[in-house]
Amino acid sequence: MPRRGRRRKKTRTHLNPVDLSRVPGARPTPRTIVIKRGRVGNAVEALVGDLRTVLQPNTATKLRERKRGTLKDYVSVAGPLGVTHLLLLSRTEQSVNLRIGRVPRGPTLTFKVEQYSLGNDVRSSQKRPVDYAAALRTAPLVVLNNFGDGAKNHLKLVSTTFQNIFPTINLQTVRLADCQRIVLLEYNAESDTVEFRHYFVRPVPTGVSRSVKKIVAAKNIPDLSHLRDVSEYVLGNELYGPGGGAGSDSEYDDDTNRVTLAQDLRTKGSKKGAQSAIRLAEIGPRMTLRLVKVEAGLADGDVLYHAFVKKTADESRGLKRKHEEADALRAERREEQE
Repeated sequence: MPRRGRRRKKTRTHLNPVDLSRVPGARPTPRTIVIKRGRVGNAVEALVGDLRTVLQPNTATKLRERKRGTLKDYVSVAGPLGVTHLLLLSRTEQSVNLRIGRVPRGPTLTFKVEQYSLGNDVRSSQKRPVDYAAALRTAPLVVLNNFGDGAKNHLKLVSTTFQNIFPTINLQTVRLADCQRIVLLEYNAESDTVEFRHYFVRPVPTGVSRSVKKIVAAKNIPDLSHLRDVSEYVLGNELYGPGGGAGSDSEYDDDTNRVTLAQDLRTKGSKKGAQSAIRLAEIGPRMTLRLVKVEAGLADGDVLYHAFVKKTADESRGLKRKHEEADALRAERREEQE
């Protein structure tokens, strides 16, 4: 008869969640849901998947939208799941639109996606695409450019919204090994658009030729059985022709992007105190966004900003009064139903 042992308790998947609301000064980790609305086509569906990749690991990557699912359905489950933002992609005959809403009460920013390139298209155009799968375990860094301190209110709201989508970084405790991706948002004042880019960060040893870098950063020891000396692999000889085999001694990095590492990184040859050059490899997607509208609520409420429609003060007050009356009527009907 088999002997019964004590039941093993899972510790990795059944950890008690930390209540960040009780920690003074702590901000809960932002969590997002990226969905599509209506019929969007294969290209926009792929863009939904790319945005989920950018927002990993704090997003629902395998979410399947129901055809009859409404916005209220997602809002109702957002609270228990800790979701803070909803990203909705839709398509009309004129354009592709991206809405970013703060759960549960807004505001909501509506962007027109003027141009976009999928991640597969960006990587297929590169000579040596990088393997960034391990970098998706941690959230990316957010870099904002050209928004400025004296920016208009709607631009401040754009920068704040994108900052709040991603977790904040504690400079005292952050590990450099976790900083492997960057999301760049650059505002172009001439075209009044925001450029969205997604990069993979990798350090490269400096001060050595390409051949030595290949040896230092290689996962496996190179095959030198056909050579008499390692110098033939580094310097090259008549077997490889002019300029050497894997590279030449003249291929050195300049000092423009050279840094001294303060911590050990996961890549080989990137140890604490070593000098490395920071390389950015774009992994996509690319987007050119134009802010069209800002609403006070979640896809509803007062229009705080509109790029193409300008209203007078009287018209704005009238619309605000109309929304207040609609809210009051909605509350009255809810009381009657209860």
